[in-house]
This record gives sequence, structure tokens and C-alpha cells, in this order.
Amino acid sequence: MTDRDSQLQQIIEQNPGIQFRELMRSSGLKNGVLSHYVGKLEKNGIIKVVRGPRQARFFPPKITEEESIVIKALRKDTPRSILLTLIENDGLEFNQLVKKVKKSPSTVSLYLSQIVEDELVEIKIVELKKRYYIKARELIDKLIEDYRPSLLDKPTSGFEDIVNAL
Repeated sequence: MTDRDSQLQQIIEQNPGIQFRELMRSSGLKNGVLSHYVGKLEKNGIIKVVRGPRQARFFPPKITEEESIVIKALRKDTPRSILLTLIENDGLEFNQLVKKVKKSPSTVSLYLSQIVEDELVEIKIVELKKRYYIKARELIDKLIEDYRPSLLDKPTSGFEDIVNAL
């Protein structure tokens, strides 16, 4: 394994779920060079790549599919805010969640439906009102504990939220 392979592996280990552009910035490598090394690392099973619409995320091979879903949510500003708000105040109604997350109802709705679909949050009807509850509490807590700096402290731009809300 080359120094460059080791460098990329280390960046991905410390930042599970990192996207290509972020990996490019962190490693200082150009697009084509990074593509070559990432392809080689994936082929050799040293990293795992989860491809989604308009993006790929890179993970250490030990990360399970369930963990990668949680990490993906925690690396985005709005889903992270929703999850952290529900960890602090489990059982909120939609309007309460919108107030606490401080995003538009349409943005909260978009991301909330995604994390419900991913089974990180569940909906329960309480006194004829829809309330939202954390479903994957232990896993979310574990991943926040294991990867706190890279998942929570890194400021993410609201650009992804803006694009996804369109």
C-alpha cells in the first residue's frame, strides 16, 4: 500500500461517510488522481463506497449498512438537527420540530420523511396527534460517541439543504 493509499484510508476512517469533494479537499488530490486511488482502494476492499443520487460516500469496510444510513443523516445539517432535537425532546409534533430546528416546514418535511423511511425516526399517534420519536437511539448515540468530531462539529453549508428543498 502506498503512502497515498494510507492517507486516503486514514481520512475515510476518521470521517466515515465523507463525500468525494470533501475527500478531494482533505487529501489535496485532483479529481482524476483521487478517482484512480479510490477505485483501487474500493476494488481491494480497503474502503466501501455507497453510491446515491448525485453523490458517493466513502466508509471504512467495518461500517455496517445500518450505520452508514445513520452517518449519512448525521453528516447533513437538517437531518442532524432533526435527530439531535428528537434525542433531546422525543415525541415532538411536526410544528414543534419545525420551531426547534429553525428551518422551513417544507425543508423539515423533506428530511423528516427521508429519516422516517430510513427507519431512524418513527411516527406514533398520541392523543390523535402525530408525534415523532427516535427509533435507532442506541445506534445513533454510539455513532455520535465514536465519531463526534467528524459528524457533529464540522460545519456544513446550507447549500445541500437549499438544493434538496427545490
